[in-house]
Amino acid sequence: MAMAAAMGVASPYHAAHAAASTSCDSLRLLVAEGRPRRPRGVASSSSSSSSAGRRRRPLVFSPRAVSDSKSSQTCLDPDASTSVLGIILGGGAGTRLYPLTKKRAKPAVPLGANYRLIDIPVSNCLNSNISKIYVLTQFNSASLNRHLSRAYGNNIGGYKNEGFVEVLAAQQSPDNPNWFQGTADAVRQYLWLFEEHNVMEFLILAGDHLYRMDYEKFIQAHRETDSDITVAALPMDEKRATAFGLMKIDEEGRIVEFAEKPKGEQLKAMMVDTTILGLDDVRAKEMPYIASMGIYVISKNVMLQLLREQFPGANDFGSEVIPGATNIGMRVQAYLYDGYWEDIGTIEAFYNANLGITKKPVPDFSFYDRSAPIYTQPRHLPPSKVLDADVTDSVIGEGCVIKNCKIHHSVVGLRSCISEGAIIEDSLLMGADYYETEADKKLLGEKGGIPIGIGKNCHIRRAIIDKNARIGDNVKIINVDNVQEAARETDGYFIKSGIVTVIKDALLPSGTVI
Repeated sequence: MAMAAAMGVASPYHAAHAAASTSCDSLRLLVAEGRPRRPRGVASSSSSSSSAGRRRRPLVFSPRAVSDSKSSQTCLDPDASTSVLGIILGGGAGTRLYPLTKKRAKPAVPLGANYRLIDIPVSNCLNSNISKIYVLTQFNSASLNRHLSRAYGNNIGGYKNEGFVEVLAAQQSPDNPNWFQGTADAVRQYLWLFEEHNVMEFLILAGDHLYRMDYEKFIQAHRETDSDITVAALPMDEKRATAFGLMKIDEEGRIVEFAEKPKGEQLKAMMVDTTILGLDDVRAKEMPYIASMGIYVISKNVMLQLLREQFPGANDFGSEVIPGATNIGMRVQAYLYDGYWEDIGTIEAFYNANLGITKKPVPDFSFYDRSAPIYTQPRHLPPSKVLDADVTDSVIGEGCVIKNCKIHHSVVGLRSCISEGAIIEDSLLMGADYYETEADKKLLGEKGGIPIGIGKNCHIRRAIIDKNARIGDNVKIINVDNVQEAARETDGYFIKSGIVTVIKDALLPSGTVI
């Protein structure tokens, strides 16, 4: 349990399992004393459904309808560790995140000084007692494979209940010679493997979202409403709603209509009463729309039927399979998630999400929640060393060496080396994959080379410095001319939305000005 020890917590599987057992014991006591009334927004067990032939499940206690409230308890029977398979979709080529995806898959992009994007959905699964997890990917998967095997290879489950986190890369087969054509196609190509697992539901997740969510409540809502598919929904105001796929629901929270990035009258037509899903009256007026988060619970038999029989040519869940399931009369339910969630699809979104963890007094997303920690690879790095530096409103990763410099409102990644006189403002430094020895640095110096890290008297503002970058002395990365878009790959950097991104392994000679 090297990872668990490094994080200072019990094994993720056992910690989650113990918590689940405790909540189940208290829940049985509550139910024994008297079953509560059916919460608003939860369909009764006698509601009509396309799966009427299936055995109806008894209603379980759920204090706040189908919202992700922290006070609600869950008691899944059977347990999520044995009845749910997690499937994380690694996404496409990640062109909008380029050059961060030049040498790595999107889920392998570093996040928050110590982590990678893939750690978010995997940790959410482990904290939700889901220990059987597949990650589907097809682009630059080497670093993703390496990270997952080191982080989660020997820490999932126990001798009675073997858990795993495995990468499934796109591959040719006699039945399908093509790469993954979309989210649904990726799952379809591996259905032969998924159906071998004796589970009730598939939990479909994205590998590039930043949020913390208890999937057990999500799955419980799916079972309580006897749904075929349950879609995680985010409440939206009018300003943000135009950028998302919106959903319309009936009085039981069942999805009846979809609209992709609607505007004008079409947007107004998608307004819903979000109190049905558990929002209070004030919040419901502020957020009259619900957007799909691209996260789904789908019953196993329904998934097989949809992808093989009903929509054998559909490539995407969000735009084809889920609306199609609604149209053929399946029960597609909305589940409200009212918390921080960010789709890290662009350089600007990625930059803002990282710097959001430095916010005072409460960060946008906290890595300090001990009830639901974010796990990662145990690197066994030394504590960071800060020598005569002025560091404010910043997050510093493990194993850094920071000398007599000024760092403000920035995230400094693991193994970062920052030399004397440097000024780092509003920036994200990803750090390095390895340390250079003194002998390496001496040899580099003799040849006129530049060591990994930030050189003396550099000034870096509103920038992303990818891993292993070699920044010489007196370099200024401050976007002097306020350029919004520029592709200077041969010079080692890109500019997107005014944010300068220095490419992984790039070298910026001393005196460079951007």
